[in-house]
Amino acid sequence: MSTEQDKVFARKGRTIAVVIAGGGLSAILAPWIVQVIGLPIRYEMLFYFGALAAFIWALVNIYQLWRMRQDSQR
Repeated sequence: MSTEQDKVFARKGRTIAVVIAGGGLSAILAPWIVQVIGLPIRYEMLFYFGALAAFIWALVNIYQLWRMRQDSQR
């Protein structure tokens, strides 16, 4: 495996990690953010849906990263 491929894998992995962390933080902080800003409670669900979308995106990209690694080892 080349070092350039390793850099690509590492960059993609870091991006996935940041998205997972951001989605988790937004889900945890959603009630507090809505209360501080003064939004109606229904807007809290937007944060939860955004976090869910981030987790789904991360799951798809983890699978793609896994497939890329499998293909590069052949």
